[in-house]
Amino acid sequence: MKDVVAIDGPSASGKSTTARMVARELGYLHLDTGAMYRAVTVACLRQNLPPQPSPQLDLLLDELDIQFDREGSGDQRVLLAGEDVSGQIRSPEVNAVVSSYSALPQVRKRLVKLQQQAAEGNNVVCEGRDIGTRVFPDARHKFFIVADLKVRAERRRDELEAAGTAADLEELMAELARRDKADTIREHSPLVKAEDAIELDTSNLTIEMQVERVIAHVKGRSA
Repeated sequence: MKDVVAIDGPSASGKSTTARMVARELGYLHLDTGAMYRAVTVACLRQNLPPQPSPQLDLLLDELDIQFDREGSGDQRVLLAGEDVSGQIRSPEVNAVVSSYSALPQVRKRLVKLQQQAAEGNNVVCEGRDIGTRVFPDARHKFFIVADLKVRAERRRDELEAAGTAADLEELMAELARRDKADTIREHSPLVKAEDAIELDTSNLTIEMQVERVIAHVKGRSA
């Protein structure tokens, strides 16, 4: 593992888009851990596995095959056993239950291992909820991105509508609030700001401004 940029924060705070653009600008590998947990959720839903420990879940995790594939346009596809599930992982059905699956110790243990393996020998930009505290605690660059709840709900609504799915703002705010609570109080790898992370409030920032601030810090520390 070479240089790591760790970006943590709650849902719809701008982590994924920022990480993707920062990675592209720096020429680093983009590791979207949130997409990995969502892909696990899709796999579990397909097999009708409830979000609880079971031998069937252990077997699914043992055989788990999640890959990232970059298209010619530069967009990154999420592949589950070779199938493109990039759209499915952002569906309302997955949004509603991903926290429950993500909180399971065996799920987190398996994915943390896969994330660390993916970073070996690479410069990486990685975002999630426990990147700076659990996955890469020794990362040189750590950021904790936050934003106002309504702003985050508006971003999620725009994302869903762009994909052709209608969404109610109040329902999205309630859903994000539930997700925040679940992520912060879970026993294993809760969402928490690393002591050495830089907090970045993106409520009034454009995505370009977010990216510029992260890159300026990374280049400044790396100089």
